[in-house]
Amino acid sequence: MDIEEIRNICMEMPGVSEEIKWKHDLVFSIGGKMFCVAGLNQFPTSATFKVRDDEFEEISNWPGFKPAPYVAKYKWVLIEDINKMKKSEWQHYIKQSYNLVKDKLPVKLRKQLNLE
Repeated sequence: MDIEEIRNICMEMPGVSEEIKWKHDLVFSIGGKMFCVAGLNQFPTSATFKVRDDEFEEISNWPGFKPAPYVAKYKWVLIEDINKMKKSEWQHYIKQSYNLVKDKLPVKLRKQLNLE
């Protein structure tokens, strides 16, 4: 896996935007809310994403994972090396994170983004 593959997975979903934040992070958002962040200019490349409440503890304890700094209270995890997961796993967790964030957007905004 590389950042370009993660980018492709994220950008396939409707209403997604991307931007560079904090000078070195590639951030993917839906309706202005982040759902995946990949670190740029670092080796190995790390990434963070939101997981379901009931799987947060388990995933946080997988080798190479930990609660994401600053956003762990919102059930975000950090993978220290994006190569630790297969493409199919990335597709699952990115889509899940996208849906978790999208589902909390106001109905009006989801309609504006053609997500309803």
